[in-house]
Formats: sequence, structure tokens, C-alpha cells
Amino acid sequence: MRKIRNVSLISIGCMLVAALSLQAQHKNKPLHIAQQGSFAVGGTMLREAGDFDLAQPLEASGQTYHGDHAYVFYQVPAKARSYPLVFLHGAGQSKKTWESTPDGREGFQNIFLRRRFPIYLLDQPRRGEAGKGMVESSIKPTADEQFWFTQFRIGNYPDYFPHVQFPRDSASLVQFYRQMTPNTGSFDAQVVTASVSSLFDKIGTGILVTHSQGGGPGWLTAIANSKVRAVVAYEPYSGFVFPEGEVPAAIASSGLFGALRGTAIPLADFMKLTKIPIVIYYGDNIAKEPTTVWNKDHWRSGLEMAQQWAALLNKYGGDAQVIHLPEAGILGNTHFPFSDLNNVQVADELSRWLKQKGLDK
Repeated sequence: MRKIRNVSLISIGCMLVAALSLQAQHKNKPLHIAQQGSFAVGGTMLREAGDFDLAQPLEASGQTYHGDHAYVFYQVPAKARSYPLVFLHGAGQSKKTWESTPDGREGFQNIFLRRRFPIYLLDQPRRGEAGKGMVESSIKPTADEQFWFTQFRIGNYPDYFPHVQFPRDSASLVQFYRQMTPNTGSFDAQVVTASVSSLFDKIGTGILVTHSQGGGPGWLTAIANSKVRAVVAYEPYSGFVFPEGEVPAAIASSGLFGALRGTAIPLADFMKLTKIPIVIYYGDNIAKEPTTVWNKDHWRSGLEMAQQWAALLNKYGGDAQVIHLPEAGILGNTHFPFSDLNNVQVADELSRWLKQKGLDK
């Protein structure tokens, strides 16, 4: 088995920082939770024709099947702030992405509970604990984890990027691999959007926080439901929506998924996104110019489209901002800034933005 290279004094230092951070968190004051629970939201129901026969209980006639809902786990701290944070994961992930980090530190779930925000963690339809989909599928165990190591900018396998904010011990990497979660049905942005919107109908006004593939359903949910008070997006790639006739040219990339294209929607829908504050964050090791280093170039196209998208929103009177974390002095982040070694610093940046926008009352 090949060993991952570039384990230097810097990486040893990162591991020591992580160990000290974990030790310090064990000394944190207890969390005071006023309410906690879970439920399913959204989804559809299939009913087979006929009548249910108790003597033939395995026959489908007259029976029902509920699916395509989201699963929600929530916690409300004592003395909670007004606006809850609703967290939607990205591709291949589940609500686990917001919980404890791969090396055992507190993730955004606990960090923001300690900052008195109610927390709602979703598993989107056809993923994780919301696995009952309305479409057939099969799950094939495919060896692809070194691809994801590279795609998610931990490094170019087997090398870590210099100064990357990811723990370099083997146990943490295994935990990272094991948190990946398969689809139990094809990804459908409209199905995801319907369930997330149903959650806001249930809980009222709140702030939607998305990651990666969750970005597209995030914009669509904000369009569909005025109870979305703001959107925070970590490293969205696909799913950017533009007014009809104003979709920019595709952005070519050496990334494995080819050129990045926007999606056309009616101007009236696009204008709904100009009514709320939006912030988008990207981490480090993203190319500034086209390159054959495919992972860096993939995310270059995403960052460029995000900047074009935000500029158009602002042209129409919106309040959208793209923050490239290294340009803000927050260095070394992967595709998962909220669980990297410096995730408290990343959370501080989000808290600053929430306060600036009056969303932390």
C-alpha cells in the first residue's frame, strides 16, 4: 500500500493543533438544549389500486408507499436566537457533514448551537436516513475514494496540498471516506427543493446553509419559499440560475465534468433572489487561470461562475457576495471548510456576516 506523501513538520504541526483543539473541546461547557427531535418532511405517496387482503399481505394491491421525503434532525438551544440555521449537505454526503469532524472536533452543528442558533440538519430525499425514494436504483460498491480525495482538494493523491487544513493522520482520512453516503435514487433538484421548502413551511423563517451540490436546490428553495431569509453557500458548483436570455457562456475546464453551464429561469423568479442577502464561500487551492491540474481547474470554473452570478444579482439590486477565503486571510481550506482544522475561524467569518446582515438577533 502506498503511503501518502508530504507529511512534513507543517503536517505534524497541524496534527498537534487538531489534538490540542480536541482536548480543549472536551473542556467546553455543557450544551443546554431546550428542544431536540427528528421528523420526515415533504415527499409523496404511491397507492396501489385494489384492496388490501389480510390473507395475502405481501401483495401490493391496496397498499401504500411513502418516499422522496427529507429527514430532519433538530436542536434548539436555550435562549435561542430568532433565525434557525437549516443545513443542506452536498453530493455523496449526508447530515453527518455538519456534525463531528473526521478527527473528532465539533462541527458547525455544535459550534453554532453554542452561538445560540437553532439547528436543523437535513438528509435530502434519496440519501442517508431519507433513503426511501420513489425511483428504482441499484448501489454498486465502486473503489473511487482517491478520486474524491483529489476532487475535494485535500491534495493530488497521494500528496496533501502544502498547508492544507485537513488532518493528516490515517484514522481521520478513514473517517472522511466512511462518511460518504450513496444515493438510493437519482439526484433530482426539484425533489430536493420541494422537501426543503416544506421544512421552511413547517418551521417558519430561517437561514439556509448549503454545501456543493446543495447550492442549486438552495437557490430554487429561496425562489419557491419566501420564508428563506438568507442563503449561505459553501462551494456551490452546479445549479447556478440566470434570467432567460442572460445565461453566460459556458466556462471551459479541464475538470472531469467538462464545461460548466448555467440554467435559464424566468426573470421574475431570478428577481426573488435579489430580495435576500446571499453569501458564497470558496476555499484554497483553486486555480486563478486555466490549468491542466483538473481538480484546481474544476473549482476555478465554479468560482468564476459564482462571481458572474453574484454580479448579475447585484446589478438587479441584490445583495450577493462571493468570499474567496484565502483572499480574506483564511488559508488552506478544502472543499469542506466547515470541518477543516480551522473550522472555528471559518465559523467566525460566517458569524461576522450574519451579524453584518442583522441575522443574529
